[in-house]
Amino acid sequence: MRRAGRQKDVGPSAYRAFQSAIELQQKMAAQSLELESVRYERERTRKTLAEALGSMEGGLALFSDGTLNICNDLFKGLLPDISDQIVPGLSLARYFDLMSSSEYLISTDRKLFTMRGALESDQNEGSVVSLVAEVAKDRWYQMSTQQTSPENTVLLLTEITALVRHNRREKEHLIDRQADYLQAVFQNMSSGVCTFSATGELMMQNGQFRSILGVPLSVLQPGTPLQELLDFMRSKSLITDNALLQMDAWRDELNRKGAVSTRVSHGAARVLDVQANLLPDGGFLVELKDVTLEVRSTEMLENRVMERTAELTRANANLTEQYEEKARVEEELRVAKERAEAAVSSKTRFLAAASHDLLQPINAAKLLISSLQETTRETRFRPMVERLEGAFASAEYLLHSLLDISRLESADLDTVTTTNVSLEGFMLGIKADQMMLAAQKSVQFHVVPCSLVVRSDPVYLLRSIQNLVVNAIQYTDPGGRVLLGCRRTGDTVVLEVWDTGIGINIKDQSRIFDAFTRAENVPIGSGVGLGLSVVDRACRLLGHKLSVRSKPGVGSVFSIEMEVVKGAPSMPILQGPIEDTADAALDYIVMVIENDADVLYGVTQRLELWGASVLAARTTAEALDFIDDLGMPPDIILADYQLDAGETGVQATLDLRAKTGTAIPAILITADRSETVRRLGAQHDMSVMTKPAELSRLRRLVDWKVRGRAARADTSHKRVHTKVEGDSPA
Repeated sequence: MRRAGRQKDVGPSAYRAFQSAIELQQKMAAQSLELESVRYERERTRKTLAEALGSMEGGLALFSDGTLNICNDLFKGLLPDISDQIVPGLSLARYFDLMSSSEYLISTDRKLFTMRGALESDQNEGSVVSLVAEVAKDRWYQMSTQQTSPENTVLLLTEITALVRHNRREKEHLIDRQADYLQAVFQNMSSGVCTFSATGELMMQNGQFRSILGVPLSVLQPGTPLQELLDFMRSKSLITDNALLQMDAWRDELNRKGAVSTRVSHGAARVLDVQANLLPDGGFLVELKDVTLEVRSTEMLENRVMERTAELTRANANLTEQYEEKARVEEELRVAKERAEAAVSSKTRFLAAASHDLLQPINAAKLLISSLQETTRETRFRPMVERLEGAFASAEYLLHSLLDISRLESADLDTVTTTNVSLEGFMLGIKADQMMLAAQKSVQFHVVPCSLVVRSDPVYLLRSIQNLVVNAIQYTDPGGRVLLGCRRTGDTVVLEVWDTGIGINIKDQSRIFDAFTRAENVPIGSGVGLGLSVVDRACRLLGHKLSVRSKPGVGSVFSIEMEVVKGAPSMPILQGPIEDTADAALDYIVMVIENDADVLYGVTQRLELWGASVLAARTTAEALDFIDDLGMPPDIILADYQLDAGETGVQATLDLRAKTGTAIPAILITADRSETVRRLGAQHDMSVMTKPAELSRLRRLVDWKVRGRAARADTSHKRVHTKVEGDSPA
């Protein structure tokens, strides 16, 4: 009975336990089914991801917790000799080690361990790190890495072979064009010009050089040694035997002074002036002028004077006849002198007249090089483009100096035009332009502005001050100082440029203002000696007193003394703001009117890189068509002064303003530096810039003029609004 009673008590508990077991079994079966479904979905997702990665154009790999999770075939087959080792589970550090040891990896623009260190840093989550790699068969890839989370890292490979090869072709094309420009300048010079390398091998020569020497073209081939050329000329009796002995002395003098000038006999009855100048790379440039007629004329005149003097001595009785004969001789001397001066200045007049045609290709090339600098900023071609820009800047500076000297030496009355000019605008503008050069040389550059007004030509006065400041910065060692300021002395003001540079010897201070002349302590390759010659000629024409005080090892002071104009308004210098706005995009519509296709292309490329929308027109008709299509005026006009078919940029701007009924801001960019063009620009509210345009100043001026127009429009709107609301005549 007790057992039966116990069974009765236990029975219900066992049944409940059995029920719980059944329910637990059902839940476990449901969870097993759910886990199987999740496992199936995960495998299907992984398969879909692998198929998507395989269809991508670039290579991609995903590293989870520092090991390879998944990658596509392009990423795996980039470097064939390590592709079999790229398997799931490969660590990120091991992948970079394998990549470094691969024979198919040619080079990278940055070290692989730098990218590896950036990825291993905890502070780079979400940031993108990239490098450019060159692999076999001249293929190029950009590898970009990003930590999408603390556990996951994505590596992306993008092929950029086509872009690299395109940039390479563009660079080679640009270099070839520059060579053509320089060759064209050489061939059109009236004197014979030839350049030799530092080892004495012929590099370039024009046809006039060959014609003057009278040697065949086969002898003047690039690479011909100077000694071989001299031997040929001696064998043909074109030079004397002692000329070879004099060559060694000439080379020594050239290395010491940087320039050699002499007059030699050529052949049986010819006389040549030889001018040799040392080039920055250690080579030298030789310029030949045939002065046979000048020498013969001088000798003939000297003989005639001696003969007439003897006749006057012997014929003392006939004083009247002697006087007439003397007057006739003097007249012949005057005519001969005028002819000689005309012959000497013919080259100068030619360069002055052809300045527009010379500066057009220079302006186009400068714009294209600037655009190339911008597009190759993050590539391995950046150093080469910077060297190209530096070499072109030297050629541009030399051409500007030659043209300035030609204009200053010409008899054109429009060469300089004096007006009332405030020194403050010049000094602040030069400070803005030259601060970057001073920073690059680690030189302290200070300017103390002066508000006095002087009577001078604004173009050549600005050019003179710029040359003095650039020379001071160039010949001052890092850590030195340059100061630009003025001193008032009665009715005159003395503008001074102080520096703590290398200084100038006493014997050199009287000759540094001659063309192609430099002081003895000037390093080789620092210029050809034209800047101070331009300053000297400009000051002499303007009536300014130029002087120099210097001590070797201490520094120099260059001074320009000018008369002060009291109570007279100064000519405004429209050169835009001094502050730098290079980081802001020029989100403007810019109308460019330029008849030269190369210059038009270069300006368009440069403006578009700055963020502007460009309407490029070669004629006034094309510009008017753009206005019809656009239906609104552009924000600003950039126009060349000399257009085709007698058109001018001034008239084109006036036509656009008339058509739109808007005073569109305009900038006139021209190679004509005459006072007439400057007055036209001031008369029609157009800023004038000379070619080649300074790009940093052009950008600031465009932004300043557009923003100034917007400010004036806003002010005008507020005035009208105030008058209507207040109902007041004021």
